[in-house]
Amino acid sequence: MNMSPVLSCPTLPLSNGLQIPVLGLGTSHYGGFSHDAIVYALTECGMRHMDTAKRYGCEEKLGEAIRESGIPRSELWLTNKLWPGDYGYKAAKKACLDSCSQMGVEYFDLYLMHWPGSMRPGCSNRELRAETWRALEELYKEGVCRAIGVSNFLVHHLQQLKEDCSIVPHVNQVEYHPFQQPNHLMEYCHQEGIVFEGYSPLAKGQALNDPTVLQIAEKYRRTPAQICIRWSIQNNVVTIPKSTKHKRIQENCEVFGFQLEEVDMAALGGLHDNRHVTWDPTNVE
Repeated sequence: MNMSPVLSCPTLPLSNGLQIPVLGLGTSHYGGFSHDAIVYALTECGMRHMDTAKRYGCEEKLGEAIRESGIPRSELWLTNKLWPGDYGYKAAKKACLDSCSQMGVEYFDLYLMHWPGSMRPGCSNRELRAETWRALEELYKEGVCRAIGVSNFLVHHLQQLKEDCSIVPHVNQVEYHPFQQPNHLMEYCHQEGIVFEGYSPLAKGQALNDPTVLQIAEKYRRTPAQICIRWSIQNNVVTIPKSTKHKRIQENCEVFGFQLEEVDMAALGGLHDNRHVTWDPTNVE
């Protein structure tokens, strides 16, 4: 039976007028991709937002799964990311077009710079970010990318990009969960019209055993994962959980039939301890 719990998935407006679905399915390397799971998410759960990156090594496979699902390209939101090894004007443009070719698509809905640091010896991060961003601006103007953004960028990275370039990123995708709540960064993004997007919403499973999360899950008769995802979405964060298991994907999609009360939002908001479960960009100049 087709439950289609997110066919009416809410969206958030980008500064250029596009609407990004607030819930997406992430992919990753090291076992973070399953062909069957992608097809299931698209056909049985109504998922329409897919997030990948060249770094994950599954672009071609993801393209195949999307085609097998039979979902028209126009109904999907596809996000891809540019790895720092491809930073620089010419390299960035080539990498984006190569990624389109790998996935068998003509455009990406969102294309992100994956990391604020560079891999080019003797070149300042700021200069290379600006050079790379200018390539993304051109790809945007050419329609190869319907929106462009960054990932793991902090306030000073965003401020420099604003000074050096002409288009403010449409999206900033960073680690976001109850233990990692970069409120200053969120406020800056909101102020600049940058949509805030969060990955690792379950803190790689660490949030699922937290006593506060468990208590709230019991109150709403929901799973701890659903509580974390719902909390993130209610904070107006585009949320990208990952899973390769059908049951988990279905569970993660069923977060629109309830609302967390203010007291519970506040309780989860009080769990911040600045913990990173993945890359920490704090020391990147």
